[in-house]
Amino acid sequence: IEAGQGRESEKMKREATIDEIESMAASARESVWNKAKAEGREPKIYLHWTAGNHTTVFEDYHINITGDGSIYVTTDDLSETKSHTWRRNTGSIGIALCCCYGGGSASLGGFPPTAKQIEVMAQVIDRVATALWLTIDKKHVMTHGEAANNEDGGVGTHKPYAWWNDGYGDGDTRGDLEYLGTSESPSYKPWATDGSRGGDVLRGKANWYKH
Repeated sequence: IEAGQGRESEKMKREATIDEIESMAASARESVWNKAKAEGREPKIYLHWTAGNHTTVFEDYHINITGDGSIYVTTDDLSETKSHTWRRNTGSIGIALCCCYGGGSASLGGFPPTAKQIEVMAQVIDRVATALWLTIDKKHVMTHGEAANNEDGGVGTHKPYAWWNDGYGDGDTRGDLEYLGTSESPSYKPWATDGSRGGDVLRGKANWYKH
C-alpha cells in the first residue's frame, strides 16, 4: 500500500505531544534497530504526504500531522511495521503530512502543506531521529520520492519508481514532498542541487531544531 492509497484510521488514532513522540521513539529504539539490522541496514525515517485533505489521518503511517500542526499516532508502538514505503517498511518509521489531495509534479492539489505542518514535521523528525540515535541526513531521513529513487544507495529491494525515474515503466510512481510549495521549495525540480528539494528543506529545518 502506497501513499494516497492508505486506510483512514479512526480505530487507532490519538493525538500526541512532541515530547510523547520522542518518548515513544525512545521506547521503540531497540526493536526498530533490531528489525533494521535483520535487513542488513540502519533504521530509516520516511516522509510522506497522505494525498488526502488536511484532517484525514491514515493508519499506514505511524505519525500523521494535520493542517493545523496537530500530531496523531496510529499505534502504541513505533516499531510496528506499517505499510508506508514499498519494500522499505521493516525497521523504519513513516511520518506523513495530511495534505496534497490531487497533488502531483505540476500542482500540490487543493490541500498543499501548511507552514505549520512543515515546521512540526521538522520538529518531529528531530525528536524521532534523536530518540533512535540517527543522524539527520539522506541516508536515514528521506521523502518517499527520494526513497523511490533509491537516493540512499538503495536497499537492494526495488528499482527506482520515482516520478522522474520510472524503472518499472508502469507509471506507478511516487514523489511525496519532492517540493513544498514554499519560497524555500517552490516547485518541482528533482535534479536541483541548491537545497530547494523538499527533503533538503525538511532535513535542514530538522537539523536547525536539533541545534
